[in-house]
Amino acid sequence: MTDPEATDDGRHETTLERYDRNWHDIQQELRITQTGTQLLAGFLLTLPFQSRFTTLTDDQIAAYLTLVVLAAAVSILALAPVSAHRMLFRKHRIGDLVTVSNRILMICLIASSILFSGTVLLIFDVVLGRSFGLASGTVLFVATGALWVGVPLRLRSQSRTSPRG
Repeated sequence: MTDPEATDDGRHETTLERYDRNWHDIQQELRITQTGTQLLAGFLLTLPFQSRFTTLTDDQIAAYLTLVVLAAAVSILALAPVSAHRMLFRKHRIGDLVTVSNRILMICLIASSILFSGTVLLIFDVVLGRSFGLASGTVLFVATGALWVGVPLRLRSQSRTSPRG
C-alpha cells in the first residue's frame, strides 16, 4: 500500500485525514457509477416485455443476456466497498478500504464502458443492422477510452502549475 503522505500536493493533512478524503471521493464516484449502471440495467430489464423482443436473433438474445449479467455484476461490484466498509467499520482499516475500493472502482469503470458500448451495439444492431451496431459500439468504446483514460493520462503527464491544479 502506498503512503498517501508520499505525494506532495500542497495539502497539510495527516495520513488518516487523507484516507478519509480519499474514501469520500471514492464514495461519490461509486454513487455516480451505480446510478448510471442501475438506470441502464432498469432499461435492459424492460426489453423482454416489449413485443419486438421476440424478433431478436439468437446472437442478439445472447448479447442482451450478457449485458444484463454485466449490468448486475457492475451494480453488485459497486456495492462491494459499502459491504467492506460495514465489515471494517471501527477496525482502523481505512487504508485497506481505500486501496481495495479504488481497485473495485477501476474495474467498475472498465466494465461500465463495455456495458454502455454493448448496449449501444445491441440497440443499433436491432434498429439498423449488425454493421451499424458494430460500428456504433466500437466508436462509443473508443471514445469512452479516450475520455476516461486518454484525457486523464494526458493531464497527469502535464506539469502542474499550482498545488491545487
